[in-house]
Amino acid sequence: MTKKTTPKRGRPAKEFAGDVQARILDAAQQLFLDKGYRSASIDDISELAPASKPTIYAHFQGKEALFAAVVARAISGLSDFENFEPEGRTLQDKLMSLGTAIVEKVIEESLGMVRATIAEAQRFPELSRNVHDAARDRSVGAISQLLNETTQKVARPPRGPFTGKRSIATAQIFLDLILLPMLFRSLVGEPPKDLRRELPSFVRERVRFFLSACEADWTP
Repeated sequence: MTKKTTPKRGRPAKEFAGDVQARILDAAQQLFLDKGYRSASIDDISELAPASKPTIYAHFQGKEALFAAVVARAISGLSDFENFEPEGRTLQDKLMSLGTAIVEKVIEESLGMVRATIAEAQRFPELSRNVHDAARDRSVGAISQLLNETTQKVARPPRGPFTGKRSIATAQIFLDLILLPMLFRSLVGEPPKDLRRELPSFVRERVRFFLSACEADWTP
């Protein structure tokens, strides 16, 4: 008589517990930031995830594809303003709230990946261009929508550059005014605490300039 075996119960293997793809991306991102693309290996990622190398290759073709996926995820997070609600009563207050949120999100969540992508621009020029274009397009789209929604709550009917086709161009100007100077200063090594201390007055000044420039097309 053959002895009947009972499947063992207990915790699943580590590489099958939870979302393995998310764990692989988390591990890869940490290693790319800590060691750089060239020094981070699939073996390192496998150990940190933890996930076997066959499991990693089942999700990603190789280290280059893994780097691209990490960057794409960072871009998605950068432009995620789905649940964001600008604070304040006036249009200026709401735009200041939006501008502050944009800068803080980049400095706190995405600065490391921006640096890593710039560092690998010569190795992956197409990826770098795609990252830049995707980040810009997604961010401008999200900002354009928020500008439109914010304007509707402050004045009815909304007019001028905040709605319609011109809203994309207006959002691009807003992003360049608010984000680019702070991003550059962060990339060249200015301490985040110094930037945060200056951020309220910086955003206030830039929003005033932005509204002044839009005044000819804006009827409150």
